[in-house]
Amino acid sequence: MRAIKSRKERPPLGPGIVASWISPVVLFLVIFSANLVAQEHRSAVEEFQNLTSEMRQAHKGADSQAFRADARKMLQFLNGSPDALLDLARADVHTGDPADALRQLGIYAEMGQANEIVKTLPDFAPLRATPDFEKILQGMASDGRRISRAVQAFTIPEAGLVPEDIDYDPQGKRFFLTSVLEMKIATIDAEGHLADFAKAPDNWPMLALKIDAGRRIVWATEVALDGFISVPKAEWGRSALLAFSLDDGKLLHRIEGPPHSNLGDMALAANGDILISDSTGGGVYLESNGSAELERVDKGDFISPQTPAFASGDQAFVPDYVRGIGLLDLATGQVRWIPMESKYALEGVDGMYFHNGWLIAVQNGTTPERVMAFKLDPTFARVTSEQSIESATPTLDPTHGVIVGGEFYYIANSGWNELDDSGSVKKGAALTPARIMRTAHLPS
Repeated sequence: MRAIKSRKERPPLGPGIVASWISPVVLFLVIFSANLVAQEHRSAVEEFQNLTSEMRQAHKGADSQAFRADARKMLQFLNGSPDALLDLARADVHTGDPADALRQLGIYAEMGQANEIVKTLPDFAPLRATPDFEKILQGMASDGRRISRAVQAFTIPEAGLVPEDIDYDPQGKRFFLTSVLEMKIATIDAEGHLADFAKAPDNWPMLALKIDAGRRIVWATEVALDGFISVPKAEWGRSALLAFSLDDGKLLHRIEGPPHSNLGDMALAANGDILISDSTGGGVYLESNGSAELERVDKGDFISPQTPAFASGDQAFVPDYVRGIGLLDLATGQVRWIPMESKYALEGVDGMYFHNGWLIAVQNGTTPERVMAFKLDPTFARVTSEQSIESATPTLDPTHGVIVGGEFYYIANSGWNELDDSGSVKKGAALTPARIMRTAHLPS
C-alpha cells in the first residue's frame, strides 16, 4: 500500500526532491512514528527525517557545500535511489559543478526514469542551454515510451471498488480483491461475476490480502486511513490483521495492529506464517501460524516497507518505497540491501513477488509507473538483468498482483490516482472499472 503517494502528483516543496512528494499527513506520521520506535540506534525513519531537515536548512541558508554533502549522504542512505540522484544533481549546480550535475542526470535517465520536473525546476536552469542536457532529455523521452507486454485478463465491473490487493483461490477458481472505498473483500469468477465475500468488521478500508487455500483461510487487513472522511477521526491510525474462513467468509480472528500503524501489505509463507509491513511506522511484523500475535522482526531499517516476498528459509525480500529492496533475515533482523548500481531503479515498489529467481515488482512510485521483472544472482546479492512488463501506458496506476499458473495477474488501474488525501474523488475526476492485466509468460 503506497502510504507515500506517487511523486508525479507532488511538486517539489523544498530542497529535497526525495522528501518533497511525501504528503504532509504521511510526513507527520513518519516523524511521529519515529518517536514510538524504541531502538538502540537511530531508526531509518529518524535518519531520513534528519537528513531531509539538514538538506532544507542548508538550501534555505544558501550553504551549497552543506547541501551537496547532505545530498551525498542521502544518496548513500537511499542506496542509489534515482530521486536522490536528482537531489545531488541540484546540489552540484549550486556548487558550480555542472559537469557532475549532468553526470547524475545521465545516470538517472539510464536507470529508466523520465521526470518532467527537470524541465521546469529552477535549479536546473543553468543546464538547459547545454547540448548534453538536451541529450539527457532525449534519453528520458526514450525511457518514457510506452511498453506493454501484458494483455487484459478481465475488468472489474464495479468502478467504485478501488481495489488494492488481489489473490487467487485455485480450488474455487476465483479471484479475491480488497476494496479501499467499499471496505470489503469481493470475488470475481471466470465468467466475470462479482460478489461480496466479507465486509470489514470495523468498516475501515481493506488493503492487504492473502489466501491460504490449504488451511482454508483468507487473510486481510483493514486500516483506518488517516485523513479519510469515511473513517471516524477518533479511529485514524489504527490497523487490524483479519482471518476469515475461505468457505463461508466468517471472521475467525482479529488482531489489533500497533498504535499509529498502517498494516498495508503482507506475504504468506508455506507454513502458514504471515509477514506484514507497516508502511508509515516502518515496522515488519510476523504472525506465526496460530499465535494470534504480531511480533516485530526488523530493527528499524525501513522507512516505508511494502509487500514482502519470502525467499528461502528465514529470509524475505522487503521493498522499501524510498530505500529500495532489502533482504531481511527474520531470525536476526539484519537487512542486506540490493544495490541499484546506477542501473536498476528499485524504489517505489508497492507489490512484489518472488518467482524462479526473479522479483516481479509493481512500481507505482517510479517515473514512469511500471511493472518490472528483476533477475537476481543465485546469492540474492544483486540484480543481473531486468525486463519490462508494462510501463508508461496512459491509464497505468498499478498496485498489486498474483502469480497464477506461471502467469502474473495485476491490478493495472486501481483508481488511487483519482482520490485526494481524504479518500474523495478529485474534482473533475471519475473512477473507471479496474482492469486486471496478465503476462503471457513470466521470465525464467
